[in-house]
Amino acid sequence: MMEKSNLRPNMDNWEERVDLAAAFRWTVRLNMHEAVANHFSFAINEDGTKFLMNPNQMHFSRVKASNLIVVDANDPTALEGPEAPDPTAWGLHGGIHRHCKHARCVMHVHPPYATALAALADSNLPPIDQNASMFFNRYVIDENYGGLAFAEEGKRCAELFDDPKKKVMIMGNHGILIIGNTVADTFNRMFYFERACQTYLLALQTGQKLRVLEDAVAEKTAQMIESYPEQDTKHLTELKTILSEEGSNYAS
Repeated sequence: MMEKSNLRPNMDNWEERVDLAAAFRWTVRLNMHEAVANHFSFAINEDGTKFLMNPNQMHFSRVKASNLIVVDANDPTALEGPEAPDPTAWGLHGGIHRHCKHARCVMHVHPPYATALAALADSNLPPIDQNASMFFNRYVIDENYGGLAFAEEGKRCAELFDDPKKKVMIMGNHGILIIGNTVADTFNRMFYFERACQTYLLALQTGQKLRVLEDAVAEKTAQMIESYPEQDTKHLTELKTILSEEGSNYAS
């Protein structure tokens, strides 16, 4: 049998490449993309400083496993040449991967409901339902937006993730940044955070008093969901199956 490297280009970390490509494609379907902006990355070395990322200015709907680029956060020359990443991607994702070894996967998007939450003076997400309870005491709020996420802004944001329990950053006046152990773990978290924000903002629109869960119940629920077996993996597997049945070229 031929080696995989003789069959397709860029075969290293192929499983992760395929998972990332599927996440890009499905993010478009959820209307959580931002034209040719925003980025997902996945660390491929032990200290997390070398990572896969979408090519600069490529629409999420066209990303394939084979055209993901490899970026070294410790090599400034990565910003040169035809496969250079977006400078803001270098700043934000490079900063996170350098500073947070536990952030194996990083997803940064500007989805409608989560970004609306990030625009409120109080950007907290109260545990008003099961989805929102997933994030009880598990997010940080960046209150000091300083412009596009070049290197200095990326470093500042990365330092907000010092608590490994917190895997969501509500980026005030900006969007959200989600970290996780795997692509499936991170995508699943991103999906449910946007859903939780949607429910919260719809509830606020009624003008009625919110039914907020007690802290103990919210924490219990969060822990139960965290220990629920393989929900994130099965979620992404189903999405990949749908894409493949439709004839998508995401895994090529």
